[in-house]
Amino acid sequence: MEELIARITANVGTSPDTARKAVGLILAFLQKEAPADKVDQLIAGVPGSEAAIAEAKGSGGFLSGMMPGVMGLGSQLMGMGLGMGEISGISKETIAFAREKAGDGPVDEVVNSIPGLSQFV
Repeated sequence: MEELIARITANVGTSPDTARKAVGLILAFLQKEAPADKVDQLIAGVPGSEAAIAEAKGSGGFLSGMMPGVMGLGSQLMGMGLGMGEISGISKETIAFAREKAGDGPVDEVVNSIPGLSQFV
């Protein structure tokens, strides 16, 4: 996970804490929205995913009271003070990292299983 956080910090320009929280929210969203059999492979392949998800869920307010789907995640990330460019950059870095670690197959299955997600990653 530290490798991903460093990449986001360098390429997107967010602080490590913001990057860590955003990645946790993204992974928790994928875990919530994608079919379990598909997302489990992705999460298992990305070191530190479980801890990041647990931290995001433990921070309170995780995707609660938000609109469903991708727009709900976007609202949550904007609520952290991230702009659209930062959200896009963090999302793309997270998915690229997941492809490197878990492989294209599991990641593509997860992305394709969530309506509207492919246009953001």
